[in-house]
Amino acid sequence: MMQDLVTEKWEDFLKKYCWDRIIELSNYYPERRSLPVIFSDVDIYDSNLADMLLEDPDVTIESVTRALREMDIPTGVTLDGANVRIIKLPKKVKIRDIRSNDIGKLVGIEGLVTKATEVRPRVIEAVFECPFCGHIFSLGQSGRQFREPMECEKESGGCGRKIQRFKLLVDQCKFVNAQKVRLQESPEELRGGELPQTLDVNLEDDISGEISPGNRIVVVGILRSYQRMTQFGKTPFFDIYLDGNSLEVKEEEFEEIEITEDDEQEIMALKNQPGVYEKLVGSIAPSIYGYHEIKEAMVLQLFAGVPKDLPDGSRVRGDIHLLLVGDPGVAKSQLLTYLVKLAPRGLYTGGKTSSAAGLTAAAVRDEFGEGRWTLEAGALVLADKGIAAVDEIDKMRKEDRDALHEAMEQQTVSIAKAGIMARLNTRCALLAAANPLGGRFNRYDPISKQINMPPTLVSRFDLIYTMMDKPDEERDTRTAEHIIKTHYAGELLARLKNVGKVGEGGEERLREQMRTMEPAVKSELFRKYVAWSKRNIFPVMTEEAKSMFMEFYIGLRRQGYEDEEAPVPVTARQLEALIRLGEASARAQLSDKITVDDAERVINVTTYCLKQVFVDPETGKLDTDWVTVGTTKTRRDRARSIREIIKELENEYGEEVPLEEVLDLAEEEGMERGKAEDIIEVMKRDGLLFSPGSGVIKFVR
Repeated sequence: MMQDLVTEKWEDFLKKYCWDRIIELSNYYPERRSLPVIFSDVDIYDSNLADMLLEDPDVTIESVTRALREMDIPTGVTLDGANVRIIKLPKKVKIRDIRSNDIGKLVGIEGLVTKATEVRPRVIEAVFECPFCGHIFSLGQSGRQFREPMECEKESGGCGRKIQRFKLLVDQCKFVNAQKVRLQESPEELRGGELPQTLDVNLEDDISGEISPGNRIVVVGILRSYQRMTQFGKTPFFDIYLDGNSLEVKEEEFEEIEITEDDEQEIMALKNQPGVYEKLVGSIAPSIYGYHEIKEAMVLQLFAGVPKDLPDGSRVRGDIHLLLVGDPGVAKSQLLTYLVKLAPRGLYTGGKTSSAAGLTAAAVRDEFGEGRWTLEAGALVLADKGIAAVDEIDKMRKEDRDALHEAMEQQTVSIAKAGIMARLNTRCALLAAANPLGGRFNRYDPISKQINMPPTLVSRFDLIYTMMDKPDEERDTRTAEHIIKTHYAGELLARLKNVGKVGEGGEERLREQMRTMEPAVKSELFRKYVAWSKRNIFPVMTEEAKSMFMEFYIGLRRQGYEDEEAPVPVTARQLEALIRLGEASARAQLSDKITVDDAERVINVTTYCLKQVFVDPETGKLDTDWVTVGTTKTRRDRARSIREIIKELENEYGEEVPLEEVLDLAEEEGMERGKAEDIIEVMKRDGLLFSPGSGVIKFVR
């Protein structure tokens, strides 16, 4: 009786608050089978019903579902297979805050999908046949264990015998689509090296198959528990899982960062301050001395350009990829970790410990999917719409690095394994650091060879910076003073924290030291400033900025117009990088326009990078092949000349040609003897030439 009364109440609620949605659902039924019910509507209608929904969700959701399925609808459709989905619970529970008193309650949980199984049928009503009397009866299934009858049902006309095994009539059973996913706490919510906690979620019917690893979701469901089993039997400990009722995929960027009205006022106040851009640059790792250009590039990477979905269906990335190559002890790793902490969404990983699956994604077979194949997300997928920092990217295995090509340019990861054909998003900016192979950076060797990375991968970085440790008395003095100041401030802080006092005059000294160490913009405000900008600012180029970008690009390319023999100075990739940087510069100042100032700023950033990395060290000219191919046009021309000289000498000496003769002829053609020797050594390394005996060389045929 009480149950019927509750169902009547729910019917009244549905008519008052959900009538339009019910009519719409009936028009699309059975393709759509979910009716979303906003929790706050239930609370407004009757707070007792809302409390029942939270405290006793099993019975309450069954009542509201029955009310929906039995309603008379003007369209004449009976919604006998529809589901009620409760959405927008006022309070979300963190995975690490789930406790035993939440079991059996309706809870909302937010997290990151790290694993997802395939969608497979799950039996909800099993039909059995008695092998003796042929009686057919059904048994409802719920929970994690399959229930089998112990005896033939007498009440429904069976023989009542106790039988060991009944025949399961699979074709008469009722099934529902089911999927299991694993939720993990968002990495940006973790502080101080906390281990992220996970929770398994069961999704059924039309909400299964809607999400993939890397998605950030809010799931509302009933928390359930089951007893752990070991090889010695049952244990007193129970594991928990969530029976999903509704699912919302978070589409908006950085929803997890709460920006209040006070925060917005602070953001606007910061925007209106003179020199806000310089303040942001100065707030990147103030404890690390120098590297102004690299810190500026990091600010631009934080804000990123605007991703564009073009009318033809193609997508142009907005994220800026940054590579730092440098000598040991120049604070590369510190810069990486600082930026990840500052980014509204960031992940840090080491290249040496990361496999291809650990960085991109993988199809794996494990106990999570009960032996079935599951999709597992890697670091770049989990950092979607954020920043992924990969330290020591040069230490990765070749096959793992190859997986990065698609992830960097197309910003997706494709998986084709065990019948799973999937494409996951990796819309993140990559900040990578690498050490040169010889320990020190050598500007006369191409970057790709020094850091053991293919030129095709290196060319996908928008900005590449070399961090060389060159002795310079003035700079070294300033760096040493900065390091000593930093450590001194740290010592004073440690004493204050552990002893409670700093000593005579120490507090004033500490305040003075802290003023120099503190960032101009506090980290928390910086994170909110970036999140607000990426959510609300979508700048457009002014005509002046367009013409500046065009002139800069054509001006660099002109080197190749004037001389047919000249190398290719830059490619269209550098122009695209320039536009992305311009958008990021405007976003950093919360501006809707990319102005001449932005264009000038990013042209300076790009020029600095080109001069450092793209210049042929022998001719001093820009040569994009130095990075994208791993050699320069000058070296290619020399190699061609050496090959022709060897072919000429073969007519006289046969296949084995004297090395001295080759070098003499090369010198006659105007090539330096030392450089000709270098080219021959490179050709030997590349497997084009070899020495069958002393003083002779021969082509590998």
